Amino acid sequence: MSVNGIVIGVDGGGTHTRVMICDVAGNVLSYAAHGAASVYKDASATQNVRNAMRSALEKAGKTTREVLGVAAGIAGYDSEEDLAWVEPLTDLPGLACPKWHVNDAIVAHYGAFMAQPGIIVISGTGSIIVGIAEDGRPLRNYDFRHYAASAARFIAYDAVYEVLAGNADSTDDGLVQSMLAHWDVRSIAEFYSLARTGFEEDRQERDLRFGRFAPFVTAAADRGSAVAIRVSDRAIAQIRVGIELLAPAFSDDTVPVAFTGSVVASPYFSRSLKERLQAGKRKRFAVVQPRFSPAAGAVLLAMSRLNLPIDEAVISNLQKIQPSQC
Repeated sequence: MSVNGIVIGVDGGGTHTRVMICDVAGNVLSYAAHGAASVYKDASATQNVRNAMRSALEKAGKTTREVLGVAAGIAGYDSEEDLAWVEPLTDLPGLACPKWHVNDAIVAHYGAFMAQPGIIVISGTGSIIVGIAEDGRPLRNYDFRHYAASAARFIAYDAVYEVLAGNADSTDDGLVQSMLAHWDVRSIAEFYSLARTGFEEDRQERDLRFGRFAPFVTAAADRGSAVAIRVSDRAIAQIRVGIELLAPAFSDDTVPVAFTGSVVASPYFSRSLKERLQAGKRKRFAVVQPRFSPAAGAVLLAMSRLNLPIDEAVISNLQKIQPSQC
């Protein structure tokens, strides 16, 4: 019996919300992006997610009555208590279909590995390492009370502290000039005076500004900046520990690992982390490219929960949209 209707996949990150709509054959009908989905990052998170869903439905020429199911991966959803703000994110008038809310790392993993065993490292606006082993149960570095301080804002804070502490040399000239321009100051002395006041009062705004500087740090590491390399290497070491914490949960000797997010996918981070993982003592690691984007992973999660067939035709249709396109 044929099934008509559409599914909605939501990749709700700490910076952007990405929504993909597909039919049951895996044909991508529309894609839309808006602001952050986490209330911890943006007070307008609920409107961001709803507007992204409305925009995607309008682009697809579809209505809420045609939606069979919604799967939403939401940054910051870590406990049952979070459902109080997570569930309203996808609450659109007339949308009476089943909805599944998970942490955004789960849809990223689903997209990267299609629910097959593997470890995904997410490091961009936020940072988390998630593995799904052969038993199908998700395991996070958070479960060990481990956190890899590799999110964009932490990279930037660390680099700024190194410079203000006087640890920069001639290899860091480009990074320092970018830093002064980013904070609109003319000298290190002026920047130090700004830092002594705490940079700016509002923590959310301060973190956002630091987060926006992270691409300058990762790019500087690739150019040979000593400060940027030290900062990056510290974060990479923490990520490696997180991966190795999850590895014993896998029965195979070789564990696939994928990277996603602006920090860990940057050239210096991805190259250096891959090199360090080659020296694993308990397991071997195979670094692979994510097969699909997190938004497509959310679509696949919705289809699987609806018991819709995910066959070669569906996969082929989804593969027409590359992860970099959404």
